[in-house]
Order: sequence, then structure tokens, then C-alpha cells
Amino acid sequence: MKTVFSDFDGTLTNNGHLGAVFFDILDLIQENNSELVIVSGRSLSWGHFFLTHFPVKFVIMEGGGVILSRNKEGQIREVNLVTDAEIDKLEELTQQLVKEVPECIMSADSFGRRTDRAIEFGEMKKEDIVKVESFLADKNLNFSRSNVHINFWIGDISKSNGVEIYMKDFAPHLSKDECIFYGDAANDESMFQYFPNTVGVSNILSIIDKLEYKPKIILEGKDNSGAHG
Repeated sequence: MKTVFSDFDGTLTNNGHLGAVFFDILDLIQENNSELVIVSGRSLSWGHFFLTHFPVKFVIMEGGGVILSRNKEGQIREVNLVTDAEIDKLEELTQQLVKEVPECIMSADSFGRRTDRAIEFGEMKKEDIVKVESFLADKNLNFSRSNVHINFWIGDISKSNGVEIYMKDFAPHLSKDECIFYGDAANDESMFQYFPNTVGVSNILSIIDKLEYKPKIILEGKDNSGAHG
């Protein structure tokens, strides 16, 4: 495969941590003259970290809201996939959410987000999560769960939409058949639909029955066997 697209949390990490296996994956991809493009719900600021610390040239962050690239000189370019008006409206509604539902716990990386916001639902009570999701629905905000966050946004944001724009504008030579995607969560479903070659790491089994579009291959292993499986 010419390009490996991969989710990050729960896919390239193991038990929430980056380990030696992650670097083994990077080495394996380079040895096969392939390229890794991380497609993550993590923030724009995390995208800068990926580009400056790992041998990757492109990342698609905030669930498909922004594409970041690094040129040979090390300069980073950001391309927002939603409008400035949508970004401003999102900030306005985020402030309203925090005021109306003070139990809402925003993610630690919220300061580094632009096109979406993230909520640490794992640290909240179930009844407070219901309040948050009711607010998001009432305001017609788009939202979904990864394995770590409830992400919400305004505009046409999805991982597959971000990848489609990336392939059109940055990699027009690529065909879908030359790519493979690895993922593990509900917000990866659009990618399982988009690509013909898809892999779910083992922990996707906990939500597999909830997915209309499923990965073609599911890896085996206790908890998360990781993309190296």
C-alpha cells in the first residue's frame, strides 16, 4: 500500500500510551516506501506535535476539520475545512454550553482546538453526559464519540471528508485501492465506508454491532493489540 491512513488513540497507541511498537510501525512503513497519514480526533496543536516529532508529512486532525502539512524546510501549513463563521459560532456555543451545563468537562487540549471541541465524557456522570448531548442536539451541533472524547462541531466535518479533500488537493496521484485505513472507534465509521481496504484493531469489537459500515478485517488480541497486529 502506498499510503497508510490511521486513527491515533486506541489504534497507534496501546493502553493509552505510545510505546516501542509505534516506532516499529513507523519503521515498517518507511521500509516499504509507504507513507503514514494520521487521521485523528485530536487537536490542531497535537497535529503540530506529530509533524515536528515524527516522520510524517501530513496529518488530518480534529476529526477531519483541518489538514496540516510540513514542507522540506519544516514550515507547517494549516488548511481549515470549515468557514471562519462556523469557527466563530462554535466558540460562541461552547461558551454557552459551559455556562448552562457547568458539569461539562472540556478536554485538556481544548485551548489548541479550532474546528471542533472535545469533552472528557469518561470523567463525567451519566446524567451530566445526557445534559451535554441534549444541549448539542438542541443547538443542532454535530457530535460523535471517539474512545476518549465526545467531539462536537459545526459544518461538514468527518474523517472521510478530510481524507477525500486531502487526496484531491495533496495526493491526486493516489487511488483508494492503493491505501489502507486502521481504526477502532465509532468516528472511524466513515473511513470504513470510504476505503475498500480497512482494518479494525481488536478493541473495535466492543462497538462492532453498532456500526453500519464495518472494517473488512478485525485484528485479534487482548484489549488493543494495536495496528502492528
